[in-house]
Amino acid sequence: MLKIRIIPCVLLQKGQLVKSIGFKDFRTLGHLTPTMRIYNARNVDELIILDIEASKSGEIDFESIEDLAKECFMPLSIGGGIKKLEDIQKILNLGADKICINSKALEDVDFIARAANRFGSQCLVCSIDVKRKDGKFCVYDRGNLLELNPLELALEYEKKGAGELLLTSVDFEGRALGYDLELLQIFQNKLKIPLIINGGLGKPSDGVEALNLGADALAGAYIFHFSKYTPKDVKEELARQGFAVRMN
Repeated sequence: MLKIRIIPCVLLQKGQLVKSIGFKDFRTLGHLTPTMRIYNARNVDELIILDIEASKSGEIDFESIEDLAKECFMPLSIGGGIKKLEDIQKILNLGADKICINSKALEDVDFIARAANRFGSQCLVCSIDVKRKDGKFCVYDRGNLLELNPLELALEYEKKGAGELLLTSVDFEGRALGYDLELLQIFQNKLKIPLIINGGLGKPSDGVEALNLGADALAGAYIFHFSKYTPKDVKEELARQGFAVRMN
């Protein structure tokens, strides 16, 4: 049985790690090295770092990525600002295990196939941000709502060679009120690749609800920095509910 992964998903901004609420209202989590050491000590399964400055400027902070990789003792995914295959190659060479693609895949869906063919689907995470508009789920990209169906887009990414999908609810992100279960229901049993749900994890039972609706892994950040809960607390609750987790 595959073990459920607990994955902090945090943002890199000007050399610091931060957390947002609805992709704004940023709060600093700390400098790179101390924060990495905390994650290492807390036995998380993987880590996703999204470089939001690179997403805006197109200039990837390779120096910070190298520092992160040196301190990170778990699988590390890096996203933000990736525009070409050479960016992926450099990030992987610096020590990352996976890369996360969002805007580039929206601009050029065939980039996924080229990346998968060169580096393998196992290191390719495609990210889709979703926000409601008039009761309808829309794809969200750098402040813009796109008239794209999130599930249809995810299926296209899967077809092109994505190895995993990171699905983030912008409306729920950073609010610690639970995952967007209505969004998850749309995706339930539709993908063959693992689905990482992100945005809203506030207590261990939120993870149980998401897994029961088909999520394969749980991403979050606010819960691990601004609440009483630790990754271990989440894993213990999942284990009590019969899910397989890595405790050590």
